Amino acid sequence: MTIKEVISIIERQIAIPQAEDFDNVGLLCGVPARNVSGILVCHDALENVVDEAVSKNCNLIVCFHPIIFSGLKSITGKNYVERAVLKAIENKIAIYAIHTAFDNDFFGVNAGICNHLGLKNLKILQPKKNNLKQLTVFVPNDHAEAVKEALFEAGAGNIGFYDECSFTIKGKGTFRPNEGSNPFSGSQNVRENADESMISVIFEAYKEKAVTSAMIKAHPYEEVAHQIYSLDNHNQYSGLGMFGEFEDEMDEKDFLKFIKDKLNLEVVKHSDFIDKKIKRVGVLGGSGASGIKSALASQCDAYITGDLKYHDYFLAESRMLICDVGHYESEQWVAQQIFEILSQKISTFAILKSSEKTNPVNYFL
Repeated sequence: MTIKEVISIIERQIAIPQAEDFDNVGLLCGVPARNVSGILVCHDALENVVDEAVSKNCNLIVCFHPIIFSGLKSITGKNYVERAVLKAIENKIAIYAIHTAFDNDFFGVNAGICNHLGLKNLKILQPKKNNLKQLTVFVPNDHAEAVKEALFEAGAGNIGFYDECSFTIKGKGTFRPNEGSNPFSGSQNVRENADESMISVIFEAYKEKAVTSAMIKAHPYEEVAHQIYSLDNHNQYSGLGMFGEFEDEMDEKDFLKFIKDKLNLEVVKHSDFIDKKIKRVGVLGGSGASGIKSALASQCDAYITGDLKYHDYFLAESRMLICDVGHYESEQWVAQQIFEILSQKISTFAILKSSEKTNPVNYFL
């Protein structure tokens, strides 16, 4: 199996195009056509992780954070980023990063936090905007099912936990083939009346090329009459952060002790107590100050994230308990999640989880 084939498997499970625009996800270095000898899954592809990959005969590293985040003008080994990338290239090791594609995934980073806390009725905290489109296409009745199947195969018709969703209306279509045409039915310069179906499906914007290509390939007409609309709908199953509820509410101090235990924390930084029971909780793995207002709007009693600054705590407006558990600590299960996804789909060679420490933060107690 090649690196390209492994990437295809990953991207069928985690939609890389749903990553944030600023991010650097995908294959960072390596030759896609090279055969894979083993995969090492990690949080950060640092130099010690590359050493581990060499020692364990893994020539593909699948990491969460991209080691290359800003443009490199040269690679000479002058810092930790360049040393890791240089060593990977010298040892013919490819590096593939997932990062915010997994942050935005319904079953990704934030689902991992919620599952460890036992939160139920999960919803996306900040749904992605303007990434849905609707396709309407007109097809002769006896070809409608074939076109629908092609659209579904290309990924159209997925709405939340449902797929193959469409709507069809039957009616009469007209067209007149002009000189130079090669019509599927009818004659040149004669108006044709056809029994047709109007098929409508919704799809994520990044699938547009694949969906339209499949439609045209399956369609019998020389000219395929169709329209594509951008929708204002939010995608309720893709976006940053999540919120959910405990079965039973708890006091603020009990809540802090609870998350300290469940998240294996040494310390929890938090805003002032607000004398409120905690039931609905928002989470956003990594640097999550941007989600505070969304958590308030979702009527969360508490919000868990990392990398908060002094003034961020004031945004609670005395209506919500804000907890900074640390950047790495909020993402600590990501490598295991990715490892499990790959292990379920690939069995032809070794998939290992890195044992190397990459969290740069330590505590003195």
